[in-house]
Amino acid sequence: MRFTYCPHCGSKLTKKEIGDEGLVPFCEPCSMPLFDMFATCVICAVTNEHGEVALLKQGYLSDTRYVCVSGFMKIGEAAEECACREIEEEIGQKVEELRFVKSYPYEKKEMLMLGFHAKVKKADLVLSVEVDDAEWVPFSEALGKIREGSIAWQLVKEVTDAGTE
Repeated sequence: MRFTYCPHCGSKLTKKEIGDEGLVPFCEPCSMPLFDMFATCVICAVTNEHGEVALLKQGYLSDTRYVCVSGFMKIGEAAEECACREIEEEIGQKVEELRFVKSYPYEKKEMLMLGFHAKVKKADLVLSVEVDDAEWVPFSEALGKIREGSIAWQLVKEVTDAGTE
């Protein structure tokens, strides 16, 4: 989100030089810089002991391609807590081991995606109402089911290339 008006007092913002940040939107009446904001989300490559990754279909994203478990962080929630919560909510799996992999800026949607590798013991996938379909997919087939170059594709590739299955 890029501010034009102050969310506190409604004044039109000006640009002000703020240290080495350069020109930043600034509210004169509040004497406050208003940096651009973005949503922080998690995206998780959920794998099991059989060399499989859980891939989901969510109709509001794509009818043909699979994605990874993902979701928005809540205020006051740690990224690791969010990852475990989203995995349990979306596919009903309890995380046994969680490792941060990499952050992925998603400028088009004004998001920062925090990528995690979550290890679980294989169990039936229990889907939330926001998941249309999900399945355990062997690593050798996973990248072919995800849109090439997407953040989910990059994360699954990173996890499988690292041999951390």
